[in-house]
Amino acid sequence: MIPDARFLWLGIAWAVLGVIAAVDRGVVTAWWIAGGLLGFVALVDLLWCRWSSRIEFTRRLPNRFAVGEAGTVSLRIRNEGRRRMEVQWFDGIPEGATTEALPWRGRIPAGKVAEVDYPLVLMERGWAEFPLAHGRLRSPLGLWWWGKTFGSEERIKVYPDYEPVLRFALLAMDARQEQMGIVRRSIAGHSRDFHQLREYREGDPLAQIDWKASSRRMNLISREFQEQRNQTLVFLLDTGRRMRAIDGRLPQFDHCLNALLLLSYIALRQGDQVGVQAFGGADRWLPPVKGGHSMPVLLNHLFDYQTSSEPSDFAAAAERLQMRQRRRSMVVLMTNLRGEDAGDLVPALRILSARHLVVLASLREKSLQEARRNPVADFDAALRFAAAEYYDRERSEVLATLRSHGVITLDVSAEELPVALANRYLEIKAAGRL
Repeated sequence: MIPDARFLWLGIAWAVLGVIAAVDRGVVTAWWIAGGLLGFVALVDLLWCRWSSRIEFTRRLPNRFAVGEAGTVSLRIRNEGRRRMEVQWFDGIPEGATTEALPWRGRIPAGKVAEVDYPLVLMERGWAEFPLAHGRLRSPLGLWWWGKTFGSEERIKVYPDYEPVLRFALLAMDARQEQMGIVRRSIAGHSRDFHQLREYREGDPLAQIDWKASSRRMNLISREFQEQRNQTLVFLLDTGRRMRAIDGRLPQFDHCLNALLLLSYIALRQGDQVGVQAFGGADRWLPPVKGGHSMPVLLNHLFDYQTSSEPSDFAAAAERLQMRQRRRSMVVLMTNLRGEDAGDLVPALRILSARHLVVLASLREKSLQEARRNPVADFDAALRFAAAEYYDRERSEVLATLRSHGVITLDVSAEELPVALANRYLEIKAAGRL
């Protein structure tokens, strides 16, 4: 129970009257009467508030949240008392969540319902815990605020931000995926499966013409091919401490998850299988799944992945993957490459390359790029620039070594990773390298 400002002002007025009574003894009786009356009214108001305040509260959460994207939470506050109720309401929200719509304050007539919708942004994946809601109810005479908890504890899944996946799906429906920068490069006849016969179109290569079908129909007929299907894509996902670096609003690990979801959606639409293995503190394995209906399987497997403070053991990860995935696959290692990784990373990827087609997708840290672009104005800036140059040169040497061993490398920023990785996958498929 918290006193309202109205009660505090009355208390101050009574105190001032007490000061006057100390000077003028004739006011003492009035001071005692005023104090008793104030105390009696305050007590009656308090008891009246506790007896007459009846609130029914329910919270309705969206089906799911995505990291960094606002979801709408709906509150239903019903006044079951016989008087109009003035309330202050702060819903119990998960730690780290942000909203500008709370606390809510309003008046609810007797027997009526107040419905409050507010946007909530969650910045951490996994299970989000919603504690009890906190409400304050104003007493009938306005002297007190009665605080109480309402509702029940709830929890909901917070998924990676799959907005790029949905955007790609909508664009793909209209054959406009190039608007995202994803380009399909058609290389006719390169390790493709026969799809169908169709009429010859100007520009079709002569090797694509089916002469037997053309002679039967007395018209030129071309063969149409499609990329090979039922191939396997496996993500080797680094969950070690280096993936905790913040890039923009999100950690680098979350940017990797966004790119993983986009490429998985494309691969599943191509008829390929997608699997995931985590390393660097977490040893989790999702065997390859197939079909468009497998996207929820991926989301439910990935939503609670968390980074750890442990170092990333590339050799152990490669060994486990060799045991789990014996069929030739496209293996995409997603990490933040460092120069000191050469001694561990190069031998591990050489082992994987003997059986699989390996792609290293490494994120470039924005802070290092800014350190190289900023003008050098003092000694500290010169040190930062030199350190960034040395760091970048070490990375370049490791990447060159990996390319010499047949490993395909991507070294891009977090914003560029989803589209760059999707384009590289489509190039590999079109070239028949799997």
